[in-house]
Amino acid sequence: MSSFLESRELRKHYKEVRKYVKIGSIFLTRYEKARIVGARALQISFGAPILVEKPKGMIDPIKIAQVELRSKILPLTIRRENPNEEYQDIPINKLILKKE
Repeated sequence: MSSFLESRELRKHYKEVRKYVKIGSIFLTRYEKARIVGARALQISFGAPILVEKPKGMIDPIKIAQVELRSKILPLTIRRENPNEEYQDIPINKLILKKE
């Protein structure tokens, strides 16, 4: 029974995201994810403040950037474009991050 309720909640969440996202998928693509993690890791390596509680012993900026992305705390925006030059700016917090 709980899986039915979970799937109902997921469908409801997907519909809400689809209302907001007009261009492209409702999910964060692997290319967008790689770009975000790479850019944030570069910022961290140059001394930017870390936005989440860093686990003990974690010093790799890429892993820290991945933790920040999973916590949906990054204030970044993705611009998705169509061939007819229409575009939409989407905050990454609105997109759904696939579980890996």
